[in-house]
Amino acid sequence: MTHTGTGFQATGREPGQPPLLEMQDIQISFGGVPALRSAQLSVAAGEVHALIGQNGAGKSTMIKILTGAYRRAGGTVRFEGREIDFRTPKEAREAGISTIYQEINLVPFRSVAENIFLGREPRRFGLIDWRAVQQRAAALLESFGLQIDVKKPAGSYSTAIQQMVSLARAVSSDAKMVIMDESTSSLDEREVELLFNVVRKLRDDGRAVIFVSHRLDELYALCDRVTVMRDGQTVAQSAMADMDKLQLVTTMLGRTLAAVVQDDTAAREANLARRGAQTLSAKNLAAHPKVNDVSLDVHAGEAVGLAGLLGSGRTETMRLLFGADPAAHGALEIDGKPVALKSPQDAIARGLAYLTEDRKLEGIVPELSVRDNLTLVCLRTLSKHGIVDVKKQQEIVDRFIASLGIKLRSPDQPIRELSGGNQQKVLLARWLATQPRVLLLDEPTRGIDVGAKADVAKIVRELRDFGLAVLMSASELEELTAVADRAVVIRDGRTVAELNGGEMNEASIMDAIAYGSDGPSQLAEAVSAAHVDDAAEGPGHGA
Repeated sequence: MTHTGTGFQATGREPGQPPLLEMQDIQISFGGVPALRSAQLSVAAGEVHALIGQNGAGKSTMIKILTGAYRRAGGTVRFEGREIDFRTPKEAREAGISTIYQEINLVPFRSVAENIFLGREPRRFGLIDWRAVQQRAAALLESFGLQIDVKKPAGSYSTAIQQMVSLARAVSSDAKMVIMDESTSSLDEREVELLFNVVRKLRDDGRAVIFVSHRLDELYALCDRVTVMRDGQTVAQSAMADMDKLQLVTTMLGRTLAAVVQDDTAAREANLARRGAQTLSAKNLAAHPKVNDVSLDVHAGEAVGLAGLLGSGRTETMRLLFGADPAAHGALEIDGKPVALKSPQDAIARGLAYLTEDRKLEGIVPELSVRDNLTLVCLRTLSKHGIVDVKKQQEIVDRFIASLGIKLRSPDQPIRELSGGNQQKVLLARWLATQPRVLLLDEPTRGIDVGAKADVAKIVRELRDFGLAVLMSASELEELTAVADRAVVIRDGRTVAELNGGEMNEASIMDAIAYGSDGPSQLAEAVSAAHVDDAAEGPGHGA
């Protein structure tokens, strides 16, 4: 990796391999505020290229300029060697650039075959040749290793298959470049690998793929090269093999990893020692088939991690605790007294708050302002005879914008204009405005960048120290261990382990997920041995 005069770091491309796409010195501002400042992106045919950065770094803006959704104020864009300036996304598609977003962009009630060739159906004697449509669609998907009934509605298939149908649509339109924007965020590991196999085939066929993801492991499993953006600028471009995870994270953040994740066993044990009374308790909670026997408790002034694989029943457990779904059996107590929560309103009235895992579908109201989104749940307490006390509302909004560090132009701007991390802070503020005693956080860092994750972790620790009882789930174990004082591990909808203090580390959690309470596994022993070996070798050992 080399440095240029602007601070941009780049590695040379192999000789004789000109880029398919070259974006140089791209600039754009919104309301006088620069969103991109001399940003760069260079992508070759036949490569999967990661585009990463914190939310608000400029990734989406770069993509929108490339695809004609935004008009750049400065800089040049070259595609296949010629300068281009797309005025609409349609022009970009016609030139061979196709985009697949996190949200499925298919017509769910139309067949898979119709979705693949929509608007480009083969015709015979002036009429659509439906047999040809279905045959070509089936053949295309089979080339991806996917055999499905292309006559069935696209919406009847899983998210992973719908993403592959979107890829097939791009290929059918002779796309030379495919942009995948957080396309794996809703997929499990098996579905991700299915999708990756298709992406690798696109690369092997000579197509370029721009891959946007917050999941670092995915980048290393799939991508050949990476471009890192920060604060509207390109700060690094490298072969993936030349940049390890630590370098990647510190480059994105512009600070050291030590400032991002703090994991102190002694501090965790001290927190447990000074925690308050038991606030929430669940015994043998069940709602088949996802929740079969979950028991847990949370005290005031502690953060408990709810750990388990995707599909283990984490979200369903959270929904039961909040009264969003009915329990088949089991007992729930708040402050030591039995309760029956029949609705979220019951839960809110008893001091519970629930931050859903799906920010876009169940969290924000995109057309409403930040102000209205933030005060949505507490609006009744701010109103008298149906009239909102605007002064009180403004006080609440100002207080939480300042205390949570929400970055925005104005409380009156639509929440959809905020980055994912700032949207999540607004949703957290929405629930904190109800003055809860128990905070249920389901994947609070899902779909946000590393810096925003660190901010959320810091906020959760502060809320715990303030005396709230926090139950938090997370797929990333390092995020869980960075925040929680202890962990409850569930597998197949059952509580299989509880880990406290020094026991609560990634190896022990993975051990419990894999083996339950059957005793120590080879995994834990191997990790412990590795730590001993490292200590014996001492600093500076090795190359």
